[in-house]
Amino acid sequence: MDKKLIGVDLGGTTIKFAILTENGDIQQKWSVETNILDEGSHIVPDIVASINHHLDLYKMDKDQFIGIGMGTPGTVDVEKGTVVGAYNLNWKTLQNVKAEIEAGTGIKFAVDNDANSAALGESWKGAGDNAKEVVFVTLGTGVGGGVVTDGKLVHGMGAGGEIGHINVHPGGFECTCGNKGCLETYASATGVVRVARAMAEEFAGKSHLKEAVDNGEEVTSKLVFDLAKDGDKLADMVVDRVCYYLGLAAANLGSTLNSIHCYRGGVSAAGRFLLDRVDKYFQEFAFPTVRTSTTLKLAELGNDAGVIGAASLALQFK
Repeated sequence: MDKKLIGVDLGGTTIKFAILTENGDIQQKWSVETNILDEGSHIVPDIVASINHHLDLYKMDKDQFIGIGMGTPGTVDVEKGTVVGAYNLNWKTLQNVKAEIEAGTGIKFAVDNDANSAALGESWKGAGDNAKEVVFVTLGTGVGGGVVTDGKLVHGMGAGGEIGHINVHPGGFECTCGNKGCLETYASATGVVRVARAMAEEFAGKSHLKEAVDNGEEVTSKLVFDLAKDGDKLADMVVDRVCYYLGLAAANLGSTLNSIHCYRGGVSAAGRFLLDRVDKYFQEFAFPTVRTSTTLKLAELGNDAGVIGAASLALQFK
């Protein structure tokens, strides 16, 4: 009988689960609400209970599985299988997730950071096309990502792959990390709005975006991109500024990690309109050899990247 994998994508609102083949094809999916009450003490028992319930439901046995892999927010000790500092889960103290989940399910367990897990998923079954060298960039509320080189995640000394904190404008916008000019402050969803507000102050022409900012209306990154597509001059300038910083970061990443770059998240929903401009600046700034060998792509797996990548963590138990 072919062995299976279980992938778990742990988020602050929802826990997503999937049963996959050894080749990464999803066969079953389900999700449960994340209960963060009582300092997140219900989360691991809920994961164990949900896995055991569905194995019973599908009439499957623990011996059919190579292992369970999970992506989680927070700081992860991959070797020990512990998580700490996942504040959106209410996990302020060290969580022994590996020991608890293995004891509760009887299945081997591996864990990594959620952005890293999504990077693995996209590199394995998505836009990375199973390449050994992939940089995965998430453009959401913040800017995150993961780096896969020689088919393995880069952890460094614990902070490898912190793409959002590449400095693209020394002395620029202040970041939550304490530095100024991080990519996250310009290219995240909140960063796009920040750029729009700053540029609206200096813009003197006619613009729906400027009117929205000046009138105190809600401004979102989606609105900025939609107005830019419709020809709004200020919105177009904002998008160009954001893409300049993304292209600069991509060029620097390309010189360090000659690889495929995959973009996903809310800002990347702008699609080719975003990517083509990022690529224009990438071409301008990149080392010539990198320019011709590095490809920028939109991610393809959507919400499945997390569970697929998490499941791949369990392949180490083969």
